[in-house]
Amino acid sequence: MKEINIFNNHFYLHKTGAIFWKEKDTLLLADIHLGKVEHFRKSGIPVPRKVQGVFYEKISRLKNSLNFSRVIFLGDLFHSSLNNEWFLFENWVKKSSLKIILIKGNHDIIPKYKFKQIGIESYGDLKIEKFFFTHHPKKIDNFFVFSGHIHPGVKLIGKGRQLMKLPCFIYNKEQIILPSFGGFTGMHFPKIKNSDKVFVITKREIIEVKKN
Repeated sequence: MKEINIFNNHFYLHKTGAIFWKEKDTLLLADIHLGKVEHFRKSGIPVPRKVQGVFYEKISRLKNSLNFSRVIFLGDLFHSSLNNEWFLFENWVKKSSLKIILIKGNHDIIPKYKFKQIGIESYGDLKIEKFFFTHHPKKIDNFFVFSGHIHPGVKLIGKGRQLMKLPCFIYNKEQIILPSFGGFTGMHFPKIKNSDKVFVITKREIIEVKKN
């Protein structure tokens, strides 16, 4: 994991795309897009069902290795309206014993009361001490911002012109943008500013890459 210190709090970037906030025993995740597999299959697109279980497998492994009691989803937890994926998620929530908070994203159209019924608090944005949790990247004066939405990635070109596309965290003094935690999502390749640090996710580790 890659450790970063913000306002004397310790945050750990994980190769799954999660961030662990040590002081608050909290896991931050963005852009899972649950239900997207069912959504595509209803439209006749043959997406393998095994993709559906990626979220549950990843978060189970994280729970076995990190001591978190709360999860904050930074938007786009679900891809669209209710489908069968809801029942898988509801069952996971009941078994997890975690405190769960949802920051609503542009894809989160499932009614708020459905989440409330299973014990999940939902917000448009959330402030905790000097930290601001939201879906869309933005600047908030006097706060450090955690967001998602853009599914950030980078293109790495080797000496032999090999091309690799990898998800990443984008970090600067004002905010950090998380990659998608979902198992069936794409990537966007934003323009990297000189003030940004880019932490690329590989299968084994988190690597900081420099802008050329």
